[in-house]
Amino acid sequence: MPLFNYYPSSGDSHDPELEKKIFKHSLVFPTLFLVAFWLVFLVESTLNIELAVYGIFPLKPEGLKGILFSPFIHSGYKHLAANSAPFFVLSLALFYFYRKLAYRIFLLIYLLSGLCVWLGGREAWHIGASGVIYGLASFLFFSGIFRNDVKLLTIAIIVVFLYGSMFWGIFPIKPDVSWESHLWGSVSGLLLSIYYRKQGPQRQHYEWEEETDDEEDDHSTFYTSDHTANYFEDDNEKNK
Repeated sequence: MPLFNYYPSSGDSHDPELEKKIFKHSLVFPTLFLVAFWLVFLVESTLNIELAVYGIFPLKPEGLKGILFSPFIHSGYKHLAANSAPFFVLSLALFYFYRKLAYRIFLLIYLLSGLCVWLGGREAWHIGASGVIYGLASFLFFSGIFRNDVKLLTIAIIVVFLYGSMFWGIFPIKPDVSWESHLWGSVSGLLLSIYYRKQGPQRQHYEWEEETDDEEDDHSTFYTSDHTANYFEDDNEKNK
């Protein structure tokens, strides 16, 4: 399907026009989700209805629907505004830099973080997109480290620089905040970064790196041979 095949089949491309198309496509999914977040909030505010009951309530059958719906529900304007920017930036980075894996990773983070909260959260309604946000941040950070690619490592550093303070959100510091969503989102991102570390973008190997390795091997061989020769020369001297 054209929606999913938005990356060059031959691998990385240096075509500026193609990169522009890929970037534009990477904007679509995050933008649609963000618009949906705000539409749900506006409907809830305008009609004065309470949608928190569509969140996750751990270990209750009625709380299962929250795995799908809770990221769209927020407690107020500040909550939604605080989640909007990081969700957009992190999901955009995922879809642009991890093109072949993006939809799969996003869906798995979305479902795994919600399911884990349902299995291990406190008895309360858990709402908001923060579980997905923590999952995206965790995946981008650890995946950049595991792949050891300059470009992806740069993304990991930017994530830490922009959202490093999110780390404290995985601890039960504020009783009115679903730290379980933060924790399980982070764990989901970490596990997925490990599982998919050999898929998707990989570190490029350059010719100069191979030449360096060859030179080191040659030097090692010469060094060993030289010492072996000296050993036999010393033996000959003693026999004399």
